[in-house]
Amino acid sequence: MAAFFDLPSLLLASAVALLALLTVRRKRQNLPPGPKGLPLLGNVFDVPKEFEWLAYEKWGREHHSDIIHLNLAGTPVIVVNSAQAAHDLFEKRSSLYSDRTRMPMLNELVGCDWHFVFMGYGDSWRERRRVFHQYFHPNAATNYRPRELKVARELLRRLLQTPDEFMVHLRHMAGSLILGVAYGIDVQPKNDPYIATAETALHAMSMAGNAGAYVVDYIPFLKHIPSWCPGATFKRQAAEWRKATNAMVEVPFKAVRNAMAEGKESPSMIMSLLHDLNDGQDKPHRENVISGVAAAAYTGGSDTTVSAIGSFFLAMLLYPEVQRKAQAEVDRVVGRDRLPDFSDEGSLPYVSAIVKEVLRWRPVTPLAVPHRLTADDVYNGYHLPAGSIVVGNSWAILHDEATFPDPEAFIPERFLNADGSLRTTMRDAELAAFGFGRRICPGRHMACASMWIAIASVLSTFTLSKPVDDDGNVVEPSGEYLSGLVTYPVPFKCEFKPRSGLTAQLIQTSMTDFE
Repeated sequence: MAAFFDLPSLLLASAVALLALLTVRRKRQNLPPGPKGLPLLGNVFDVPKEFEWLAYEKWGREHHSDIIHLNLAGTPVIVVNSAQAAHDLFEKRSSLYSDRTRMPMLNELVGCDWHFVFMGYGDSWRERRRVFHQYFHPNAATNYRPRELKVARELLRRLLQTPDEFMVHLRHMAGSLILGVAYGIDVQPKNDPYIATAETALHAMSMAGNAGAYVVDYIPFLKHIPSWCPGATFKRQAAEWRKATNAMVEVPFKAVRNAMAEGKESPSMIMSLLHDLNDGQDKPHRENVISGVAAAAYTGGSDTTVSAIGSFFLAMLLYPEVQRKAQAEVDRVVGRDRLPDFSDEGSLPYVSAIVKEVLRWRPVTPLAVPHRLTADDVYNGYHLPAGSIVVGNSWAILHDEATFPDPEAFIPERFLNADGSLRTTMRDAELAAFGFGRRICPGRHMACASMWIAIASVLSTFTLSKPVDDDGNVVEPSGEYLSGLVTYPVPFKCEFKPRSGLTAQLIQTSMTDFE
């Protein structure tokens, strides 16, 4: 929740004066510990501009508390740093903690008010969540496994042809999957316009998605200043981003509707919903719901897959012994004359443990989308004021040494028993990567299945290794990440070496079933 202070001093002074009036009205009784901060502005200058989750984790350790309090210019922020506190608040008291804080930059200026993940808890959210759940609950998600298998096989073929473009291939795989499921659209092999538009929109949402990332998030009246005003860079940026977010919602939806009018539509979520839509006064509203839910499916599924599998590639470079163990398991169960499919999942516990460890080691969203506390609450003797922004620190929870010893290391074995089976005591230990309580990601079942088959397929066909430069020096990855609501590895180089001379033939043969 970094603060971007580029406003004119006069405007900022006016804001501070207003905040002074708000601050004196805040309750101060026995708040959770946290950095002291400045009068009026509180901790605005304490919160770093990047990787905020690391600062929150550090402050929690320093104050020996699994929840901490920050004051962002009069707005109370509660950061939840432990699994126990997250369970007690987001699960046991979900009626108080399931609302969302209003984020003017993201919802109003960038125009993401259609996305139910960022909506307040109420009828609009329930309606959209219900539609989404209809198509992505655990049983429904299994219907998409044939398409997940197809895009995983296509990923292998693209890695074989142009391995240096592996992150581009991941974006193509994720986009192909969700555009097919949600819209029935087959993407172009290169430079697909739907994927390009979505990539810009996803970047916008990642940058604007942390509450408080812009001053306007906690001084909302600033959204009314003219775009030409000095210091209104955020408004000009939001106007550009809004073009992409609007296009991501509208363009593929209109393409499906036009295809249906011509009788050329392909099976999809939107096709099914539109076929069941009756003419009436609420038809425009229902179409807005349908188009928004489909776009939300794309943003959630695409980001998770690209970030997580990118982290898997990085982990295989940094921990080659893990790759060797996984490949030995795949070879033992699947053999070398075919590729894995979902029928192998129960027999590949080490591969499943790798998926879980990827989500734990480098969580896709280190800070969950902020919740909003709707009434005063008390936890462990601390007063939590109504209206507080409540943030689940997924990073801190998934790097808790008590649960995950040596948390910075990539150790799939932490999810396994001594006999190699998956540990039931660690069941869903990585769920913090998907959010909390009633606002947990409803598309996680499809996302995990897509990750599993892609990872198993890559392990079966390629050995990932660090490249060597012209002087014979190994090119080491930095291991660093880009900060944002969704994080990605800083670009790195990786070699994908076919595991045998028959790999190309095997990959090509596997694609004939889908052609």
